[in-house]
Amino acid sequence: MRAVIQRVSSASVSIENETVGAIDGGLLVLLGIEEADTADDIEWLAAKIVNLRLFVDEEGAMSRSVLESGGGLLLISQFTLFASTKKGTKPSWHRAAKPAVAIPLYEAMTTSLTAALGCPIATGRFGAMMQVSLVNDGPVTLLLDTKARE
Repeated sequence: MRAVIQRVSSASVSIENETVGAIDGGLLVLLGIEEADTADDIEWLAAKIVNLRLFVDEEGAMSRSVLESGGGLLLISQFTLFASTKKGTKPSWHRAAKPAVAIPLYEAMTTSLTAALGCPIATGRFGAMMQVSLVNDGPVTLLLDTKARE
């Protein structure tokens, strides 16, 4: 799994001009799923996301997690995170999981993040054409890959 994590002042996702998910502040997570992903990847990534210290404390240091800061979380599926641009200029999506594999893993990640955060999270809709709006706070943006745990 790959996740692009952005600390945001606000974020929302719309489908056909209807807002289906929004947060006032917290983390926007773009999630890519590949065929080789497992429940272990979900467990590791969900724990990492809610515990990353990306929010400032009273002294201005980034020492609080989204869990500690009381922020929200917006999860968006994004198969393009597994684009291969090795040959030519047309990306290949061969590493991205097909819906039969990806949908259950995306739903499991939603459940895991909800449990870890202790409240419901906002989501987009798997496979839909979505418009994502955000105000990146900082900017703070990280890339996590469960196959390259640093």
